[in-house]
Amino acid sequence: MSEARTENVIIIGSGPAGYTAALYTSRADLEPFVAEGFLWGGLLQQTTDVENYPGFPDGIMGPEMMQKFREQAERFGTRFVTEDVTKVELSQNGGVHRVWIGDEEHRARAVILAMGAEPKKLGVPGEEELAARGVSYCATCDAAFFRGKQTIVVGGGDTAMEDAIFLSKFAEKVTIVHRRDDFRASQIMLDRARAAENIELLTPYVVERFEDSGVGQLGHAILRNAETGEEKTLELDGAFVAIGHRPNSHLVDGQIELDENGYVLTDGNSTRTKVPGVFAAGDLVDHTYRQAVTAAGSGCQAALDAEWFLRDTPPDAEREWEPDPDKVAAAAERAAAQAAQS
Repeated sequence: MSEARTENVIIIGSGPAGYTAALYTSRADLEPFVAEGFLWGGLLQQTTDVENYPGFPDGIMGPEMMQKFREQAERFGTRFVTEDVTKVELSQNGGVHRVWIGDEEHRARAVILAMGAEPKKLGVPGEEELAARGVSYCATCDAAFFRGKQTIVVGGGDTAMEDAIFLSKFAEKVTIVHRRDDFRASQIMLDRARAAENIELLTPYVVERFEDSGVGQLGHAILRNAETGEEKTLELDGAFVAIGHRPNSHLVDGQIELDENGYVLTDGNSTRTKVPGVFAAGDLVDHTYRQAVTAAGSGCQAALDAEWFLRDTPPDAEREWEPDPDKVAAAAERAAAQAAQS
């Protein structure tokens, strides 16, 4: 079998970060190869109207927006494969990185990680069916659609409080539903939520299920008291799930530095990781803003960082990949544990 071609840069993932990185690296004549995944386009493929991205005064549907991102990158020579990456071996010493799609090996001098993050879900009946039809995971994105409406925010941390406070500017009423009487949120955020006239705290309740209004939109939430088991029904127009996000970093776990929540750590304000020639962008890195426009911006940064790395690192300076057996074994154990839980 012939030896795999060594690409200048492989981009793993799509969405605003991955496609922007592809656009910039392709315009720099780096001929990027993008493993965009079966579910290409990231979370915006699951979004309806996008009204807060600059340049679209009338708004745009999320899937249409991602199609435009993709087409623009393709126009300048980006190559795509719409399959998932199955394994990654990142050279720890400045060598060539290896990426597998199925059983096919691909090599690259630089890798941009843009696998994104997924919002944690409640896993209750009706949640999947009513996603983007009243059930949302981003108040900043969707609050304006619920002006004068009845809404709930599910969660007890700072994110839930921030979402509720933002949502309260639009909705007639916001009910924060939390499974315990005490909250993980900081006291200042909790005080701000309590001070809002149209925010109510409802504890200790959990969501049992979401129900359709009969016209394909969210109409009710069935709640259960976590202590007594008593059920109650809330009529509502919108439900915002704010229980955290899970970065899609399992491919590189054990090979790259992650924080305690699994987000990839980068060097200062750059997208550089501790591994030479490996860069990370978008929601895989960002646990604060998580907006399409910030993801696109970091994709641009990653592309420029990769371009500068390739400019300053001639191919003959690279060394072959040397695996760390302990890291590889530990990562395999974590991946197996995660697969068993899913």
